[in-house]
Amino acid sequence: MGIAKLLFASAFVTLCLNSLPASSCQSVEQRFKFPNSDVYLRTGRSTQFHYQVMKGSKILKTITLENAFSDAKLELLDSGSYALKTPDTTITFDLIANNDNVVHVRVSRTVPTGSQPMDCFDLDIPNTHWYGGPEFKDHYWPVEKQTLTNFSYVTKEFENMGVAERYWLNSKGEFYYVEDATPLFIEQNFPGYENKLCFSALSALPFNTRAEKVTFVYHVGVARNAKDAHMYAVKKFLSHPVEHPDERMVAQPIWSTWALYKRDINESVIRAFADEIVNKGFKNSQIEIDDDWEDCYGALTFRQSKFPDMKKLTDDLKAKGFRVTLWIHPFINKNCEPTYTDALNKGYLILDHNGNPDTQWWNSGTNEAAYVDFTKPEVRTWFSDRLKKIQEEGGIDSFKFDAGETSWMPDDPVLQGDLSLSPTQMTRDYVRTVGAFGPLVEVRAAQNTQDMPIFVRIVDKDSEWGWNNGLITLITTMLQMNMNGYPFVLPDMIGGNGYDDKPPTKELFLRWLQANVFMPSLQFSYVPWNFDDETIEISKKFVQMHEDFAPEIIKRFKLATETGEPVNPPLWWVDPSDQVAQSVYDQFLLGDDIIAAPVVQEGAVVRDVYLPKGEWKDGNTNEVHEGPKWLMAYKAPLDVLPHFLRVQN
Repeated sequence: MGIAKLLFASAFVTLCLNSLPASSCQSVEQRFKFPNSDVYLRTGRSTQFHYQVMKGSKILKTITLENAFSDAKLELLDSGSYALKTPDTTITFDLIANNDNVVHVRVSRTVPTGSQPMDCFDLDIPNTHWYGGPEFKDHYWPVEKQTLTNFSYVTKEFENMGVAERYWLNSKGEFYYVEDATPLFIEQNFPGYENKLCFSALSALPFNTRAEKVTFVYHVGVARNAKDAHMYAVKKFLSHPVEHPDERMVAQPIWSTWALYKRDINESVIRAFADEIVNKGFKNSQIEIDDDWEDCYGALTFRQSKFPDMKKLTDDLKAKGFRVTLWIHPFINKNCEPTYTDALNKGYLILDHNGNPDTQWWNSGTNEAAYVDFTKPEVRTWFSDRLKKIQEEGGIDSFKFDAGETSWMPDDPVLQGDLSLSPTQMTRDYVRTVGAFGPLVEVRAAQNTQDMPIFVRIVDKDSEWGWNNGLITLITTMLQMNMNGYPFVLPDMIGGNGYDDKPPTKELFLRWLQANVFMPSLQFSYVPWNFDDETIEISKKFVQMHEDFAPEIIKRFKLATETGEPVNPPLWWVDPSDQVAQSVYDQFLLGDDIIAAPVVQEGAVVRDVYLPKGEWKDGNTNEVHEGPKWLMAYKAPLDVLPHFLRVQN
């Protein structure tokens, strides 16, 4: 290192813990200044080797390298970056941004064969709260409550992980983002890693184990507060939608056959369903024909025994005011001939490295299906052309696209494109292919597709109340998706899916509907007349309330396309310094000016409501409250949704 480079470095000795052996009782800490900045890196070793990002004398963040060490000094490169040599690789630190709003450092290294570098940071529970991370079945919020070990970070069926953005944000204004080419595994709060979140890189399945070069790259950012940090991350990493979805899907309900009828659908069922909706006095955005309309799974042709004249059916539905959408999946079952053999012979199915396409999904037996390979351009064209054909022949307006997660592929798949992105490019290519079908499209998987003007549906919820994939997780999952850059959230069926022969009760159905009112869209399958006349009347009240507030939702949609701001932010968004709001999981915002506080506990007719700073008018009583304050035991019988509107001065 030259004399000029040495000027940026200072070294000093600190004492180790008394419990360590004498040979370890001195550890040299090194502090190195990025050129033309007040940002420093400091490395040190006591119990474990670590580095710190500093601004002036203030430590912004400490990262522990769990299985790496170095006695070398940081070397200033000609680029202005620093390099740290370890026994098996070189870690590079780049200062990306340094201003009054944010300090942003990129950390990168090449991963030697057979190694698994792991970098950890303290979650600082209970002083700090965390947001972002993966969509999860039992979705806690804030997310520091989750426990993970050796967790491959890809979209997958396990734990309903349809969205897997590599982004975390905390209440102190820190964010972490791991680049896509990193074969990322997670440790969080597991024994040995208590109160820690750890990133590691390993060339192992489900990632591509044949990549010539494996990299481990992540970003550390620190801003003034969580809102500033998030908006910086949106601009730098997450992006934002270029347009917004269909406005009628916002204002008026979607009616799906799935939860109510499951696979027992045909033309007469659809006609009766539509007539009931109209006769009961409900509006619609569209009727969605779900599972079991095909000749066989993957054929993309209408089964004549169920739908003898689909075009006549859709024409009649449109005459009643319905648009018609159709459920689509990316699989072909082996018994679906000649489609399966034709796709296999043309190379349109995902194969493993032994040339085997066999996989399984929820509508097949083991090894009785294949996954269409959307990483091939010719396959994307082939699949899209087939969808266009059934649109024309059947009078279909658009589609609900299911699956798309990577875990449905055969183990060790052969994919096309940038192999360093395997397997995540499968989700990305699938969503981008089907998203081209317009603003009525809904998908349930997402991977770096925040720019698309489509709804991302929350993966199937159970007809439960609690953290077991129930009503409360509808709110927390919606918050997670917003904070991962997906503001156009399509909540799942009102009342849940009724799996295991457990349909929703009247109470659960109505509380679920109320929770949906200030979310982007309403989606019915179970219907109010499954219960009684009171349910119908209460449902009409809240369907109308949702429509009344639809202009506010659409206004926020448009803002999301301009700035990337969430449509439904967490409560702390209006005051990032509010430590109470930082931990609230059962309230949420619509934009900056509306607070929703639905009842999410079985049997409850009161709830406590927290109002952050500002003047808030009670949407039910018109009483004005000055926040921050708690409203204890707010009365909320079955026909009341607690909500508050900011008083505009």
